Amino acid sequence: MMKVFAAGFLAVATLASCGAQSLNGAGATFPNPIYSKWFYEFSQQKGGVKINYQPIGSGGGIRQVSDGTVDFGATDGPMSDEQINSAKVKTMHIPTVLGAVVPVYNLPGVNKELNFSGDVLAGIYLGQITKWNDPRIAKDNPGVNLPADSIVPVYRADGSGTTYIYTDFLSKVSNNWQSSVGKGTSVKWPTGIGQKGNEGVAGMVRQTPHSIGYVELIYALQNKMAFGTVKNAAGHFVKASTQGVTDAAASVKNIPADYRVSITNAPGATAYPISSFTWLLVPVHATDPNKSKAIKGFLEWMLEHGEGEASSLSYAPLPAALQTRIKATINTIQ
Repeated sequence: MMKVFAAGFLAVATLASCGAQSLNGAGATFPNPIYSKWFYEFSQQKGGVKINYQPIGSGGGIRQVSDGTVDFGATDGPMSDEQINSAKVKTMHIPTVLGAVVPVYNLPGVNKELNFSGDVLAGIYLGQITKWNDPRIAKDNPGVNLPADSIVPVYRADGSGTTYIYTDFLSKVSNNWQSSVGKGTSVKWPTGIGQKGNEGVAGMVRQTPHSIGYVELIYALQNKMAFGTVKNAAGHFVKASTQGVTDAAASVKNIPADYRVSITNAPGATAYPISSFTWLLVPVHATDPNKSKAIKGFLEWMLEHGEGEASSLSYAPLPAALQTRIKATINTIQ
């Protein structure tokens, strides 16, 4: 199986019509496993374009594409109006796939899958819930013998779209979190240990007993980590799955023209509540027309071939109607 946790991935991708081109991108670690697979397969099927993608986090991706130091960026947290207005390079958001963020934990002696309410997760990261046998955790997990050990929260230290998704969810389910911390790719964490990348959080939780963290679903599955179910807006504890993510996306009836939309805490009995789109950030007007052709060629290939592979890495493909809209948007890239 392809290793999906590489620090970077150099893929040779291609468009015969564009001639030899080199594209440099940077950003989110959340979609890096599927991007690595796509770039590799695109390179095998076509020829002439080299794509170098560095998974440095959504914050870095937004910054670099806005400054024009990369040809495209990637983020799981859409750019704010302020970021869009201040960017040197004007970009468009292109949705690529959907994914889930899951609460992973390392709790020796507890073999039963744990349930987490949103207010409990917020309480843990606010430093208000400090012991695993806290009555609020016990209430969601009847019959589980929870230890009295202290909880070790782990969070993303870098600018992170995964953090944006997680804190966006917490802001919707906890007034206390919304008023004291809020949402963003970077926030001021009240407590815990910071780590870089989904890989860093997963690694710290794996090696630290009694810890809890949050990572994209594929990282939990690849590392064989325990992750809990999360209480959704309908009051059901739902385990993350591609179907649960698809159900969350289906609940959003009006996606704006710029595709910047949140689907956390979506309604519906089966919707997984910490779900999100992830986006490529593509310049509206590239300085090199051949690079524009290369980017458009990859995006078209992604919709025609890549979406069908999303579920193999535990992502959900874009809804068919949305793919049709995106094809039209891709044609406007100049």
